Amino acid sequence: MSRFLRENSLTLAFLVLFLATLVGQAFVGHADFNHAQIAHQNETISLGRYVTSSSFAVDVTENWQSEYLQFTLFILATVWLVQRGSTDSKPPGKEGGESDEEQKVGEHAQPDSPAWAKAGGLKTAIYANSLLIVMATIWVLSWFAQLVTGRVDYNAEQFDHHEAALSLWQYAGASDFWDRTLQNWQSEFLAIASMVVFSIWLRQRGSTQSKPVGEPHASTGAEG
Repeated sequence: MSRFLRENSLTLAFLVLFLATLVGQAFVGHADFNHAQIAHQNETISLGRYVTSSSFAVDVTENWQSEYLQFTLFILATVWLVQRGSTDSKPPGKEGGESDEEQKVGEHAQPDSPAWAKAGGLKTAIYANSLLIVMATIWVLSWFAQLVTGRVDYNAEQFDHHEAALSLWQYAGASDFWDRTLQNWQSEFLAIASMVVFSIWLRQRGSTQSKPVGEPHASTGAEG
């Protein structure tokens, strides 16, 4: 067990942080929701009802979709785009999908390579893009979940104000949906750009997200 914990500590640590912050969001979101209910002279609801409500779901999914969009675009962008000196970039001149030999697929696969890397054809093509496919799928599903739950939450407010409800596709073009979406996207894109640029000149000893402390600034793709 101790070996399992040590060898998977990075994933486990962030899963614990995820659960802790999700629980925290549920409690503070519940308190804020009930405060608004009281202000509008409406009935308060229990924590259990709140965490199964569209109000909580839309707040969660709008963040999930932006995070997975960030990873989807970054995975795709780093195939073709480079940043000289960044740890998150391939060296200039290495743009593209690289050769089968460099990627160790088909006849160039090693004995311990994944089975689909050895298979060739469609299986290898799918596996060669599997990370992008999964990340993009999670993004699309979580964005759609934001659309559905956001509409329910929006229409609840419309009902409180005696205004007309919106259909799903009307809500997809509404300012509320795009405000929720774009306020998350812009922060994710800024974070990526900052990380790429800062890693050129700044260091964190021992981190794979940083070059070795003494590595030249122009060194690209080096990890500490």
